[in-house]
Amino acid sequence: MSMASTPRAIPLTCSGHTRPVVDLQFSRVMSDGSYYMISACKDGNPMLRDGQTGDWIGTFIGHKGAVWSARMSTDVTKAVTASADFTAKVWDTYTGDILASFPHQHIVRGCDFSGDGSRIVTGGMEKKLRIFDLNRDDLAGQPILAADGHTSVIRNVVWDGARNMILSSGDDMEIRVWDPRTFNQVHSCKVDGPIASMELSADGQYITSTTGKSVYFWDAQTYTLRKHIKTEYDVSAVSLHPNHTRFVAGGSSDLWVRIYDFESGRELEVYKGHHGPVHTVSYSPDGELYATGSEDGTIRLWQTTPGRRYGLWQGDGNEDA
Repeated sequence: MSMASTPRAIPLTCSGHTRPVVDLQFSRVMSDGSYYMISACKDGNPMLRDGQTGDWIGTFIGHKGAVWSARMSTDVTKAVTASADFTAKVWDTYTGDILASFPHQHIVRGCDFSGDGSRIVTGGMEKKLRIFDLNRDDLAGQPILAADGHTSVIRNVVWDGARNMILSSGDDMEIRVWDPRTFNQVHSCKVDGPIASMELSADGQYITSTTGKSVYFWDAQTYTLRKHIKTEYDVSAVSLHPNHTRFVAGGSSDLWVRIYDFESGRELEVYKGHHGPVHTVSYSPDGELYATGSEDGTIRLWQTTPGRRYGLWQGDGNEDA
């Protein structure tokens, strides 16, 4: 009896970076159906790409050190980057020009936009969070608010635009929740080790975080723990599929990309395509693909359902255009 073969997952490779890729973000789906992807890399040159195909659009030139984080505004007109050159920079995504550069006293590890794109939040090696107002030229690059509270390096910051809350996490083993109007801490989610990664799900329902061999899913409304899944390897990053049926995980000590069932935590698929550990993963806003960024300097795009016609994939499991 013959059986239909399952199409093999063949990733698209996005070249261009020359050092490890450490952060990826997809935009929302635009009115014309398109969406974008931005990458941060230790080569200091963040890149903007077409999210469906991975085609290069432009490189933001101006940092003098590794870029640890890159984020787009909701309308994708601006990008913000956090760098080892002690600055966070805001960019025009159409021209590539620097719109603003904000000096810090040490390496900046995380950054994000407010929901309306008028402000940014940053955090890093100084253990301090700062909010900068992009419309306040009179401040000469100084923050409008700053917050202490972290006792170690801040590695991740997220501005939850829907609830107007700021989330931050890092080596001091807790996610802190801040009210950006006062910059008072209003909540915290504690874990048992340094937090390597943290992101808000596409619909804003879950906060995902990774610590050692653990993956955590928190309710973004109540900040209660909804799910804790343990793995057999150190997890570098996770991303939840928009429909909450599965999530993708990368490991900091091996080359594999793994897909899990969200409800049961069972491993569904395992793929190898990178030649170095996977530092960052993210699902596209439509859930059709996910991107992985690696120590090997490449970004790879993988279909959620191999064999489906989408982007540069022709529906037969091959990547030939």
